[in-house]
Amino acid sequence: MATLSLYGTDEIWSPCLKKKRILSGIQPSGNLHIGNYFGMMKPMIDLQADNELFCFLPNYHALTSQTDGEVLAQNTVEAAADFLSLGMDPEKSVFWVQSDVPEVAELTWVLNNVTSVGMLERATSYKDKVSRGMTAHHGLFSYPVLMTADILLYGTDVVPVGKDQKQHLEMARDIATKFNTLYGETFVVPEPLIAESTGLIPGIDGQKMSKSYNNTLEIFGGKDDLAEKVMSIVTDNTPPDEPKDTKNNALFMIYSLFLEESGRSSLEARFHSPGLKYSDVKKELVEVIWDFFAPYREMRGGLYGDSETVIKILKQGAEKARAAAESYLEAIRKKTGLKYWNR
Repeated sequence: MATLSLYGTDEIWSPCLKKKRILSGIQPSGNLHIGNYFGMMKPMIDLQADNELFCFLPNYHALTSQTDGEVLAQNTVEAAADFLSLGMDPEKSVFWVQSDVPEVAELTWVLNNVTSVGMLERATSYKDKVSRGMTAHHGLFSYPVLMTADILLYGTDVVPVGKDQKQHLEMARDIATKFNTLYGETFVVPEPLIAESTGLIPGIDGQKMSKSYNNTLEIFGGKDDLAEKVMSIVTDNTPPDEPKDTKNNALFMIYSLFLEESGRSSLEARFHSPGLKYSDVKKELVEVIWDFFAPYREMRGGLYGDSETVIKILKQGAEKARAAAESYLEAIRKKTGLKYWNR
């Protein structure tokens, strides 16, 4: 099993993360925040250096919760522009929108026929979402099968997964194995890429940073809005002349995202020394965040501010993805009997 370091760590990539085909995606669900960036996007983008990264925007999956077509279309283009601005290189990676490769829908139907209802009923993610009020429809129920098709269609070796998606990857492995048993070796059985650190990235209220909690720090927002949110980061009431605890301290944890090991050690020493004022640290953090993302904002407002440029890149990526998928789908059609001519 491969491992991936998350934010705030300096571990060296595992040797198994070399020259592998890695697939990942993030749903186009609105403005990106620093939790998205440090928790998933940056580690994923970094994998471009030594691996073959396949990255897509799963807009089919987004239909399980988004019913406004105009919003989904706009979010898709904006999410792509954000990704490109933050370092996704379409020359090094394959970057596309899920629905631009319709073959994934065909494979999903094939895989439905080797997927047991019992396995889908055991999906904890489905149960959790329904318990939180989401409509219990078939798209949500069969979500793991579409995710499996996304993975298997491109011969994926490794899939980065968080704790909430780990079970889905295990399902994908089971489905691939079942198909290979029935029809002969066809699919690569993917390995999970699990984060070594399981710590959450806190929002301004100390909970996990999430749009649903309205506690995020957006990457491409205005500076005044950023400052207002940073200054509202929850802190304890320790007086300035007393040492501050860094454990579960949202301000310390967020600031640490932007520091190397030596910088984190220095910040920790400041927190543990009398005289530190939280307000001063928050003002520093505003400038740190603003400066860190400055080159990305320039890219976002320049080259990738043109939607036609972004769409062209996505269409070119879809062509590459379809080319990678074709050999697998052709073998599947023959083995299942869907291709009934020239056998």
